[in-house]
Formats: sequence, C-alpha cells, structure tokens
Amino acid sequence: MADNKSKRGGADRALIAVSEPYEVRYWSKKLKVTPAKLKYAVKKVGHSSKKVAAYIKMQKHKARDKALIALSQPYEVRYWSKKFKITPAKLKAAVKVAGHSSKKVAAYLAKKKKRRVKRK
Repeated sequence: MADNKSKRGGADRALIAVSEPYEVRYWSKKLKVTPAKLKYAVKKVGHSSKKVAAYIKMQKHKARDKALIALSQPYEVRYWSKKFKITPAKLKAAVKVAGHSSKKVAAYLAKKKKRRVKRK
C-alpha cells in the first residue's frame, strides 16, 4: 500500500512503508542496516518502526554474542579449542590475557605462534 503523503501525523511516522523508496532509504540509514535487512525485518515483525528497531537491535546483539567466547559453557570451550587447534587450558589462558572476543584471542594466538617460530 502506498504511503498517504497528506497524513503527516505521529501514526504515519511510526510506520515503515517499504513500498516507498525514500522511506526505505531513510529507515535503512537511521537503523544502520541494508535495505534488504530492513525489508526482511518489516516482513518478520510488521510495519511498526518500534518493533522493527527492536528486532534489528536484537539481531545485532545475537551476532555480537556469537563472536564472544563463553568459558562457562563446556560446548563453547570445546568448539573454540577445536577451531584454534589448542587445548582447553591454553584457550582459557588466552582468553584471560586477550579477553572474550574471538578476534582478539585469534590475534593473540597468531602473535604467540609467530614469536615461537622466530625463536626456532
């Protein structure tokens, strides 16, 4: 359904009309997502801008959590140990030094490996 440009009140501002290119551009920029992700979110939760913003925030939070190493979860310790090809004890030590970010741990382990190669 096309956006009624004569209605400019709060109710119209609270809805996202994905059929209007200018609204897709506006909301994509405002929510810092691609137009495709915005359209998918609208399809998933409806046209309410508040619901779409909450959904996108939740999705970003989930993506951020995937990059963290939770040492309290045994399955995560097994997964990351296997991924980095190190023992669980070495993983725990690396997390203690570098933090819970998988990227930081990977960089720390690469740097440590590089130092070990130079010594030989």
